[in-house]
Formats: sequence, C-alpha cells, structure tokens
Amino acid sequence: MHDQLRTHIEKILPLNDDEFEFISSCFTHKKYKKHQFLVQEGETVSYNYFVLKGLLKLVYSDETGKEHIVGFAMEDWWETDFPAYYLETLATMSLECIEDTEVLCLNLGDYKRLCTQLPKLEHFFLEKAYRGFISAQQRTISMMTVGIKERYEQLLEKYPSLVQRVPKSLLAAYLGVSRETLSRLPL
Repeated sequence: MHDQLRTHIEKILPLNDDEFEFISSCFTHKKYKKHQFLVQEGETVSYNYFVLKGLLKLVYSDETGKEHIVGFAMEDWWETDFPAYYLETLATMSLECIEDTEVLCLNLGDYKRLCTQLPKLEHFFLEKAYRGFISAQQRTISMMTVGIKERYEQLLEKYPSLVQRVPKSLLAAYLGVSRETLSRLPL
C-alpha cells in the first residue's frame, strides 16, 4: 500500500529508501465502508487523505440543507476539508465514501514534520496544491461561462473513469443541476 504512495510522489520527485521510510512512518492506513464519513461538518479535521482504493465525495451543505458537491477523490488523489485541516478549525464540509475506501492518513503535525525534515517533500506538496488550485479555478470559470452540456463534456474528457463510477445524481450535484436536467442532455 505504501508503494502506491511512493510511486505517486516519485512522479514529481525522486526518493531514496531512507527518505521513503521516513515518509511512510508519518502515515496511518485506514479502511472505510461505503457511506462512512472520514470528515463530518462541525468536527475537527484530523487528516489529509491519500486515496489508495475507493471513491470519496466532499460535500458542503447550505443553510437549507441542500448538498453541494465540492469534489470527488479516487485512487491517487488527496482530499480533506483543506481550510479546516490547515487552519485547525472545525469542518465546514463532510467527506464521505461513495465506495468502500482505503486511505493513507497524514495528520498536520506529521505534515509539518515531513516538510521541515525533508524539504524536498514540501516541493511535492506545493506542486499538488498548485495543481489543485488550477483545477479549482478551471472549474469555477467553467461554472460561470459555459452551459451544462459543455461542463458535462469537460468532465467526461478530463475524468472519464470518474464519470463511470459516480451515480448520475451526484454528477448532477457536482455540475450544479438536477438529475433530471442532466438526464435530458443530448449526449
């Protein structure tokens, strides 16, 4: 399971065995069942999660109780309520399993220790943050400038395997439309 993490990190930077042994010691392995929560709104966020197997959804619930899907995470993706994790505040979002899921968990103390004691890993996390920020900006621009059909086509093109695994109702919530609207699209 840690081999998957090493392969993931080494897509950005090389590691020797001692470095990876140190990195590996900072993570804990956990398994969750479908519909189980890793993070719940209003609670402390203990970890940033690296997905080994499975599928997660990050959800924000507004004051009316309507759920807005902020993102999904599948194998080799990272996910958590990042503001709550990094700022050590209570979660404003929930992270729930769509499938049975296995993750490697990194607490904030170990994250900081990794970045301090192995500075090149700070570069890795910075690269991941940049990529996440770019993706979030592209999604925001798409939500503001293109229609639902184009947003769905962009999602299909960018994440074809994700679209096959996520129920239409959740895809619709992610795209900001009803399931019925999504079903009526001429695709």
